[in-house]
Amino acid sequence: MILKQWHGFCLCAEDDALFPPDAQACKTVSAPLVFLVQRDPLRSRGLFRIRDLAERSEPETVRCLMPAEPASGELAGFVRAHGAGVLNVRFQNAFSVLEAWQKPKKNGLVLTLVGLGDVGGTALLALKLLGHEFSKIQIFDPNKAQCARYELELNQVLSLDGDALPEVVSCEEKDLFHCDLFAFTASRGVPGLDTTVQDVRMAQYEANRAMVGAYARMARNTGFTGLFCQISDPVDHLSRSVFLQSNRNAVGEVDFAGLLPEQVQGFGLGVMAARCTYYARQLELDEQNLRVYGPHGQGLVCANSCGADYDAALSASLTEKTRTANLRVRELGFKPYLAPALSSAAVSILRLVRGQEHFGAIPLGSAYFGCRSRMTPFGAELVREPIEPALLAELQRTHAALEAFEY
Repeated sequence: MILKQWHGFCLCAEDDALFPPDAQACKTVSAPLVFLVQRDPLRSRGLFRIRDLAERSEPETVRCLMPAEPASGELAGFVRAHGAGVLNVRFQNAFSVLEAWQKPKKNGLVLTLVGLGDVGGTALLALKLLGHEFSKIQIFDPNKAQCARYELELNQVLSLDGDALPEVVSCEEKDLFHCDLFAFTASRGVPGLDTTVQDVRMAQYEANRAMVGAYARMARNTGFTGLFCQISDPVDHLSRSVFLQSNRNAVGEVDFAGLLPEQVQGFGLGVMAARCTYYARQLELDEQNLRVYGPHGQGLVCANSCGADYDAALSASLTEKTRTANLRVRELGFKPYLAPALSSAAVSILRLVRGQEHFGAIPLGSAYFGCRSRMTPFGAELVREPIEPALLAELQRTHAALEAFEY
């Protein structure tokens, strides 16, 4: 292994060609430690945190959700003690993102929220009241009167605890990516209440893919180094689409000069976890043992436990109830947006910026897969635990289906 110092980082790689030109040789390992790798950008992560050296080179499958076989040696001991990052230098902006994510925000974070429909408007209310981490929330919507109304009213809200609340301001298109987090909630083609479509989320894919693509290209063109939070449906597929579209040049060629995979995260699993808990309470199940994985919709996997108590039949019933919970609300004559806006968007984003365990769709192989993770200056750190073989096989099938999707 070759060690070099660069802008306060200790970089480690097997090939001298992977280092930035201005990196300087060093002899001692120190923190923060970053391993440089060169992997297929279409099937590999860009920047992620590890706690064991074995995690640096493991195949990017759902087995990453399980503990890796511990590595041995002096370097492995250092990683276990201090943690480390892994950076894929095949992405042109890899080092820019690495540096940007290490810098603390002294005056609070800036969030841009696009779309003030049912989900966006509800999420904005929660973020205004609870988002003390944000100094400013920029809002953007084609309906300018809607923007003006939210700016006027939400800046007239009292603080519950006396702490400063984020300022809400209307945003011009040219300033959309002057932020730390960009949250996209806008949606087209939402099926009406009289629809016969069973998977209303996937029905929105084509219309929303085209719309979000414009923002993906804008993120690329502005050199955005923050986090793109994909909230509108279908969350997992659109997250992958944002990543892909941001990495195409003006003539459609893939050049990997756009967003790193970790710069995009999907927010749809939070409400599925909440719905699973709702139905588990009716069955008097242990809420602490519940697990949810995979996409927000078809392919979702709920489990009563990931350990020895895993019950396949009970878990299948929980999955079906959870996956179709939105249809129960539609049967009452309402669009189901309150729980998604709060659980998937507002709560999950706040837990992310606080470095807490949260639900989100993160890159894994050539798909975005819903699971639990923590956000760190080195990107997502997966929550790992033993998983029963039968449940693991179910997760592998779901992941394979996501990877097979035609984008």
